[in-house]
Amino acid sequence: MAIKLHRCANIWVKIGGHPCWKVQKALDDTGTHKYFGDRPEMVQLSGQKKFPVIQFEDGSVYREESKDMAATIRAGKLSERRQTSSTSPS
Repeated sequence: MAIKLHRCANIWVKIGGHPCWKVQKALDDTGTHKYFGDRPEMVQLSGQKKFPVIQFEDGSVYREESKDMAATIRAGKLSERRQTSSTSPS
C-alpha cells in the first residue's frame, strides 16, 4: 500500500517523542511505501493543521494522536483506517 504522509518539515528530528517521527518510523519499520505531502494540501484535505496525517490512495485521510497512529500501523491495521478513515481534530 502506498500512502502519503503529511508531516512537519523537521524530517531531521528523529527522537521517540516527536509525533511525526513516531508515525514515520512505524511506516518505515513495517515497510509501508510512503510519499510526503505539504501543509497546505493537508489542511485542504483534512480541515485541520495538526501533523501527522496519512492520506490514502483514494484521497481519504486518517488522523489520530501519533502514538495511536503508530500502534495502528504496527498492528497491521492501517488499511482498516482507510475504510473508516476520519479526520479527528484531537
